[in-house]
This record gives sequence, structure tokens and C-alpha cells, in this order.
Amino acid sequence: MSRFSPWHLLAAAILCAGAGLGLAYLLPGRVPDMVSGLLIGIGIGLAFTALLRWRRPDDCDMATPALRRRYSREMFVAMAAYAAVLVLSVWLLKRIEAPALRAPVALLPVPPIALVLRAMVRYIRDADEMQQRIQLEAVSIATACVSLAYMAGGFLQAARVIDLPADAAMIWVFPLTCLAYGLAKLAVVRRYR
Repeated sequence: MSRFSPWHLLAAAILCAGAGLGLAYLLPGRVPDMVSGLLIGIGIGLAFTALLRWRRPDDCDMATPALRRRYSREMFVAMAAYAAVLVLSVWLLKRIEAPALRAPVALLPVPPIALVLRAMVRYIRDADEMQQRIQLEAVSIATACVSLAYMAGGFLQAARVIDLPADAAMIWVFPLTCLAYGLAKLAVVRRYR
């Protein structure tokens, strides 16, 4: 069992999102939008995690406690590094004009995300066969759904029905895949009950 109950996660979500909203409205222009957005995003992520903990059946994750601890530790370190490096990258990009320097600075957040993916792969690889099957089905469904949505969005963009900035659309592919994975895993686990 996790050390954090859904109630703890929800309280942390409310604090993070509230801090982000509070900073945006109480100190407009004095706090970078990136900081407010990051806090709000973390709050939303924690709220979604709390929802999954409430809705998730107990048999959703039968991994050993040691495997879950390792995964949680690796994910926490990688996501903390990502958040810190993302803020640094955005800050530096506002101050650097040379294209040769902007490219590596813009790519600074990629290695921490690679560590997130590494933690996920190690977790799935070290899980038992049933958990591997559940994970594979959930990842497959999530990838198919996000790919379909991204492709439909591309068709709508080409037809000039919608107009989304390409950078925003590309950055959201991985978070949407993670969200779709969480929802797909709930459905897949329910099927195996």
C-alpha cells in the first residue's frame, strides 16, 4: 500500500493548483507564467492520481513492494529533474538569441523525460507476466487513441477548421498518452477481474 492516501494526494493537488492560481492572480507579472502553469499542472496531475487511487481496484498493480518503491523513487527523481530543467530551459531561452545555443537549451528537458521512460520500461520488464500483459494492452490502447486524435487534429488543421500552434500540439502528445494510458489501464484491469 502506498504511503499517500487519495486524500493526501487531493490535498496536495489543491495546494499546488491553488498556489499556481494564487500566484497568477495575486502577483500578475511578478511571477513567471511558467511557474504558475507548472504548479497548476502538478495540481491537476495529483488530482488525477487521487482519482485513479479511488477508482483503481486493489488488484490493479500486483507488483512487489520493492519494485513499486524503486519505480516511485525513479519517477520522482526524473520528474523533479524535468520540472527543474524545464524552468531553467524556459528562463535561458528568453535570454539567448543565437540559434546554435537555443537548440541544445530547448532540448534540456528531454533527458529527464528519457529517465521517466526508462523507469516505466524497467517497471514493466520486471513485473510478472499478467501485469506485463495489462501494461502492454493499456499502452497499446493509449497510443492508438492519442495517435488517432493527433491525426484527426492534423486533418482539421490542414482543412483550416482549427488553428493550433504546432509547438503546443507536439508538447502535449506525451502527457496525453500518459493520461490515456491511465484510463486504458483502468478499463483493461476491469476486464481481467
